[in-house]
Amino acid sequence: MKLLAQELPSQRTVQETPPPGTNQDPLIAHSLQKEQYIGIFGLAIALIAAVGFFSRRVEYAIIFAIVLSAVIIAFFLLV
Repeated sequence: MKLLAQELPSQRTVQETPPPGTNQDPLIAHSLQKEQYIGIFGLAIALIAAVGFFSRRVEYAIIFAIVLSAVIIAFFLLV
């Protein structure tokens, strides 16, 4: 039994989690969210343009899938 008690951390090493709203994590870029969305949207347009350069049918299929997905997501969010 002594061996089990020795492996457990002491009460001094346990840290309390900070209350919500005080998130100061330096690894999370809170101010770059708008730029990330713009970059993702730009990459999606570039991908569609690159695919459309090779095959017009595939481009139309991708655009149709994206529009249909957006409509379904909006439908489920609003209902």
